[in-house]
Amino acid sequence: MGKITRFNTEVLIIGGGATGTSIMRDCALRGITCILLDKGDIASGTTGRNHGLLHSGARYAVTDSESARECIQENKILKAIASHCIEDTSGLFITLPEDDLDFQRTFIDACSSAGIDTQRLTPQQAIDLEPNVNRSLLGAVKVPDGTLDPFRLCASNVLDAKIHGAKLLTYSMVKSLIRIGDRIIGAKCINTRTNEQFEVYAQEVVNAAGIWGKNICHYAELNVQMLPAKGSLLVFEHRINNLVINRCRKPADADILVPGDSISLIGTTSEEIDYKDIDALKISEREVNILIEEGAKLSPILAQTRVLRAYAGVRPLVDVGGGDGRNISRGIVLLDHEQRDGLAGFNSILGGKLITSRLMAEMTTDLIASKLGNTSGCTTHLQSLPGSVVNKKSKPQKTVFTTKAATHRHGENAVATFDQSTKGKSIVCECEMVSVGEIEYAIKQLDVTNLVDLRRRTRLGMGSCQGELCTYRASSLFCDFANCSGHESSKLLMQFFEERWKGIKPVLFGDALREAEFTYWLYEGLFGATDINKLGEKQEDKEYYEI
Repeated sequence: MGKITRFNTEVLIIGGGATGTSIMRDCALRGITCILLDKGDIASGTTGRNHGLLHSGARYAVTDSESARECIQENKILKAIASHCIEDTSGLFITLPEDDLDFQRTFIDACSSAGIDTQRLTPQQAIDLEPNVNRSLLGAVKVPDGTLDPFRLCASNVLDAKIHGAKLLTYSMVKSLIRIGDRIIGAKCINTRTNEQFEVYAQEVVNAAGIWGKNICHYAELNVQMLPAKGSLLVFEHRINNLVINRCRKPADADILVPGDSISLIGTTSEEIDYKDIDALKISEREVNILIEEGAKLSPILAQTRVLRAYAGVRPLVDVGGGDGRNISRGIVLLDHEQRDGLAGFNSILGGKLITSRLMAEMTTDLIASKLGNTSGCTTHLQSLPGSVVNKKSKPQKTVFTTKAATHRHGENAVATFDQSTKGKSIVCECEMVSVGEIEYAIKQLDVTNLVDLRRRTRLGMGSCQGELCTYRASSLFCDFANCSGHESSKLLMQFFEERWKGIKPVLFGDALREAEFTYWLYEGLFGATDINKLGEKQEDKEYYEI
């Protein structure tokens, strides 16, 4: 065995979702040294598998007033500090003929109590705002919902944290925790790409691994009950609605239609699954049918719109009472294991939602700072994330589509660093208007190591063609910007399509089936893609194998 690399830091954060990256940023802004690691890419777990709704809190106003108040508070903060991650669409809660119109008054009163602004609309006013809404609606309530890009949020958190001295280790899996007596002092890890083993030593370890946090607790010989609930969603080929559309009733399956950049998505279902299945999620035909049938009640045009893909995430529900199911929390659960279990140096932040990730990080970092004797207060609610800072001194420039799209994704200060040559402005992905310069920026500045990572940072391959007409171009750019060989970049291409296939397989009917056949013909028939997996290293320089 070779020498094992050792890292030393004040705080080790396990989990690179919205909560983990927010803790990373909060620690760094307070001058606390930290290392964040994740077994995959950032936002590759539950954070990247939700509907991206910027909750106003209205959805929870009737059933969970505390969550509703947290949501509207964070809604306002994120709009101020993360504007490049957000589209302030507003939302409609509509009452359909099969719904109880009297619930609308209960809903409005509950929103008012939680501090959520509402506006009651007539059916015609709602139709004027959202032409594709179900025209048989009996009434509607307008609320300050919006959309939040979780990939952009996490990338911005990491970028700001790294500027302030934090370190990120992706594709790094915790194999065990390092324990001395009644104290956790770090973790033994392995880089899943290189199989290199390393150790991280820290004064405090934070378990922010979401639904996988139960496993991390097991490494510390602690029992935390988590009951995973799978939620499935469908993505449609174009943007059906401009406002978020909800059913004005208690939360149920398929009652949120969310616009997101160039597409719309419908979600979610809710199904309890066995914990052993959290890494092998499957979407059933029944779930697809429910999502389409119920979604069409919100917007009838949805039933005639091509489905691009299906995906699912796992809600990290925490049982704080003993496992009988009556005490399941959908809220924030912060565990100081020194106080709870007598195990110092170990802390878990579980539960919560995407929109409350900054608040969860503030709560966690307050706890960590007090243990470390750091008296700096939280400033994450005041300081804008990179990308949301407007450069008022910059001169107005002619705006082309690629510049406009990239500015929306990264902010004008970042886009100003892009390669402005003819090559840099060249379009790689027409669906999402991704340029060569943006891809170079993502690879060099945003911890991108493969095409799936690149998709999360730039939306390349997330449009109507699902990458079939742009990914081969992007894969070749890894040769230019990441020192990949032609064979390595071709393997990245195949890995991307394998990942895309998982989401396309559940919706193989109609236009989705025809598109899949075309993709197969293009990459297998024209490029001979399956031959890539048969290549030995000695063959990698043969030009006719490179895509």
